[in-house]
Amino acid sequence: MGALLSLPMLALPGVGTVMSVAASCCGAATCSMVCSACGKCGNSVATRIAYALLLLVNSVLSWIMLTPWAIKKLEHLAFDYVKINCPTGQCYGWLAVHRINFALGLFHLIFAGLLFGVASSKNPRAALQNGYWGPKVIAWIAFIVLSFLIPDQFFQFWGNYISFIGGMLFLILGLILLVDLAHNWAEYCLRKIEDTDSGVWRTVLLGSTLGMYLGSLAMTIIQYIFFAQGDCAMNQAAITINLLFWLGISFLSVHPSVQEYNTKAGLAQAAMVGVYCTYLTMSAVSMEPDDKLCNPLIRAQGTRTTSVVIGAIVTMLTVAYTTTRAATQSLGLGNNRGGIRLPDDDDEHNLVTQQPGRREMRAEVLRRAVEEGSLPADALLSDDDDDESSNNTPHDDERSYTQYDYSVFHIIFFLATCWVASLLTSATEGDRTSDGNFATVGRTYWASWVKIISAWFCYCLYIWTLVAPILLPERFDS
Repeated sequence: MGALLSLPMLALPGVGTVMSVAASCCGAATCSMVCSACGKCGNSVATRIAYALLLLVNSVLSWIMLTPWAIKKLEHLAFDYVKINCPTGQCYGWLAVHRINFALGLFHLIFAGLLFGVASSKNPRAALQNGYWGPKVIAWIAFIVLSFLIPDQFFQFWGNYISFIGGMLFLILGLILLVDLAHNWAEYCLRKIEDTDSGVWRTVLLGSTLGMYLGSLAMTIIQYIFFAQGDCAMNQAAITINLLFWLGISFLSVHPSVQEYNTKAGLAQAAMVGVYCTYLTMSAVSMEPDDKLCNPLIRAQGTRTTSVVIGAIVTMLTVAYTTTRAATQSLGLGNNRGGIRLPDDDDEHNLVTQQPGRREMRAEVLRRAVEEGSLPADALLSDDDDDESSNNTPHDDERSYTQYDYSVFHIIFFLATCWVASLLTSATEGDRTSDGNFATVGRTYWASWVKIISAWFCYCLYIWTLVAPILLPERFDS
């Protein structure tokens, strides 16, 4: 997983294009357009898209600031009338990346505090989350400017410790959500098969499982052929350990003891975890330095460009899924809104004297259907017919309760900025290479080992989900 591993690809069409796109995306009008032009999608969906765009633009800007080219380009855009100089060090490079990501991270931390405890869009503070995009973009830019006035010593500490720890937490969160996705996908297909007895869903489940196994096998063969020749002991060990893990979870998923405690466990989950971890391992060996002649991609410009394209697509999808999934599934992170709440009784025995109302029960049924994927999130838009509905924002799907915990959402985005900063600055430490005017991203042994260990950790997480019901049956009786 890993954010923005292949950002250099974004600059291939032309640096001027990147700058113009970034400039237009940074405008408040773009964020407002996303929120207003989302059609019938709810307020919460448009808001998450807008924040994701803000993270993307911030990441692109951070990557560009890795090289002196950025400062020269900015001066050129100002017709050389403005000379950019930093009194306490360089305006680009390691410190600049951490300054820019610190600015966006601080932005999200402030919003996490301001929005703590917001339960629905009826709370006046909810407007801070879903609106005021002009002032928010201005505040983000102001934080970036102010960050360059903070002494370098602060960012040396921040980058080496705080940002690194935050980035690791973001990685772990992404792996947990990946394992959760594997189980949910298989269980969703099985539920559809049981409910509809449809051959289509059987084909989808079997086809996706077989396809992911074939994909894992193909990537493993490619790794052995191209990245495990000669004295490449690190690559040989990483590829072999990944293969053993992959075979191990496949065997464990269909073991009779596991099936006895979890009848829905199977090869579908193992296939998804296996293909993702195999991709992580392949990404690690294909992005390591070529000092030992173990990475032929660096010596093949055309092949490297292809890998950058694939890496950019997969990485962007992974980061988008991680943030969105964490926001919508924040029930496990402390958000227990949306359930039916029975009125509290003042009696000493706390007896329930009222049943939930019809309207309350309908809202709960819709919420559970949306969580299970049976209905789209838009179904919640029709569930508010009270007299106050005329005063609410159109397409507001959070009138009864928020779709996700706002504070948790912003904390996750803060962790994402930490990971982006750690990943980008790894290119400036130790072995640093460049592609033209741009610094390459993730081509260090540090980045490779992070991916390899992340794959092993993901395997261990999945194995734990299989054996936990056996070891702790009382916790999984339901």
